[in-house]
Amino acid sequence: MNELFKLTGVKKTYLGFQPSFDDAKVVVVPVPYDATTSYGAGTRYGPSAIIDASSQLELYDIELEKNICDQLPIYTLDELSINKGSPEKTIETVKQAVKHIKALGKKPVVLGGEHSITSGAIAGLEQKVSVLQIDAHADLRESYQGTKYSHASVMRRVRGMSDDVVQVGIRSMCDEEAEFVKENKIELFYADDLIQNKQNGRISQSDIEKIVSGLTDNVYVTVDVDGFDPSLVPGTGTPEPGGLLWHDVLDIMKAVSSKNVVGFDMVEVLPSPPFRNSEFLAAKLAYKMMGYFWST
Repeated sequence: MNELFKLTGVKKTYLGFQPSFDDAKVVVVPVPYDATTSYGAGTRYGPSAIIDASSQLELYDIELEKNICDQLPIYTLDELSINKGSPEKTIETVKQAVKHIKALGKKPVVLGGEHSITSGAIAGLEQKVSVLQIDAHADLRESYQGTKYSHASVMRRVRGMSDDVVQVGIRSMCDEEAEFVKENKIELFYADDLIQNKQNGRISQSDIEKIVSGLTDNVYVTVDVDGFDPSLVPGTGTPEPGGLLWHDVLDIMKAVSSKNVVGFDMVEVLPSPPFRNSEFLAAKLAYKMMGYFWST
């Protein structure tokens, strides 16, 4: 393995077991980083908690009628060794990890940690992609608290790398972000609108078609778990009421599986013992997404 992937702690593996790296089709990249967190700290423990929770998943998926991991060997890297004092260096480390994984023909699944790491993952793909974001927050500030690599600025950085960004579940932004949205004629999929348009308790097919139509053939997906309603995911750094529900997100992911999804991340889980529902949801959603996107 590359020196980049050296571990800084106890070895843990997604699902509790490990195929050979050569056989793996998916590589999980844990990034224990939350240096720019502005409210609830502790998301640096999110990757470890998600991986722990994944060992309790049933491997058989009722919907897909198979053990996803049988067709899709999943390898877990050691936690990336990162510079907690330098957002720029952390982004570069994530970029290099994803670049290496992609060069080996494998799919990257990045576990955060805070949302800022997404810009590094997308940069590491070194290809033009559209981006689907599930999130409560627009994350479109130019910079925040002295750095343009803040979790609150990540989608501003992403929009500098991709012309096609679809932001779903949004329900919180500042006046600077609101002005940026208006000036650039950005269409956001606000949580309130999606909820009001629901049919039979599910996001309307019309809204799902609009979301998918904004994406190109090659897609990267970033899931900030605060996009979910906090009744489902209370363990996150900046919870916002009025969010998406479990089947809302699954329906979107199933629709996006018609595209070529080149990778995804799961960020902003803040473990809150003794409760485990936030990290378990993240672990299960990641498994479902792998199944939708890459199992045959």
